[in-house]
Amino acid sequence: MATQTGKRRPRKAGGIKHWGPGLLLISPSLILVGIFVYGLIGANFYTSMLDTHTAPQVSGVQESHFVGFDNFVYLFGLPAFQTSLWHLIVFTFAFLGGTLLLGFLWAWLLEKPIKGEGFFRAVFLFPMAVSFIASGVVWRWLLSSSTGEQATGLNRLFQMVGLGFLQNEWTQSLKYGILAIVVPAVWQLAGYVMALFLAGFRGIPQELREAAKVDGASEWQLYKHIIFPQLTPIALSAVIIIGHMSLKSFDLIISITSKDWFQTRVPAVDMYAYMNVLDYSNSAAVGAILLVIVAALVIPYLIHDSREDRR
Repeated sequence: MATQTGKRRPRKAGGIKHWGPGLLLISPSLILVGIFVYGLIGANFYTSMLDTHTAPQVSGVQESHFVGFDNFVYLFGLPAFQTSLWHLIVFTFAFLGGTLLLGFLWAWLLEKPIKGEGFFRAVFLFPMAVSFIASGVVWRWLLSSSTGEQATGLNRLFQMVGLGFLQNEWTQSLKYGILAIVVPAVWQLAGYVMALFLAGFRGIPQELREAAKVDGASEWQLYKHIIFPQLTPIALSAVIIIGHMSLKSFDLIISITSKDWFQTRVPAVDMYAYMNVLDYSNSAAVGAILLVIVAALVIPYLIHDSREDRR
């Protein structure tokens, strides 16, 4: 009986000979990232589940014990930490809204090449070149709550131009203190969002605009059906970048105010305050909470972006 043999398909190059050299080249980076990023994240989570709250425990004189999620339960039941979380939510949404709105407006004004465009771009982007600490020191003076003869910054300016009724407590206001921090934050990063949107505007093919105008599309229809959909990925990227930066905000806030100011405290400042008194477990617990919040924002975007790349 005759047997029919088919041709075997050639095997694709694979195995260790295929990916081994590349893995060998990146292995030092993988090891360093594994130790100093993921290893330290694991150590932070472990510390957050201990009862290390005093100096003797930190120094090893007194033993620390595993307490599970007790530190997290304690923090979420603490009114001061609840207020910090609320401040973080308010700051994040106001910061996002301000940077997106102002950044888009500037990009829209610079969309079509104009005389002096380079100058305006430099002016809008300049705040990004300044560190948060340096700008925070300046804004601390500008947002001083002093009035009368001791007035400085914006309050002094309002007093000089006869607008004394606009003088404010700024960062020391119980109701609006955290919103006062939004002003320098938006000033510093709106230019970055402008650069993103401007690149998006310039990346839209001119043929699409001309075709829409030939079809009789109005200016609003052009933006609604052509420009806005093209800018959606840019806007999503800006939300992710600015959003995770706002969740981790610390240096700008601490340089304008103080870790003891209840009006502007956010979780990152709480983490610093706990660390200062050697309460390592609660400090680590706050850090773990921030990490989970940031991961909840970033990971879905990375998954969506990965799926889009595969299409």
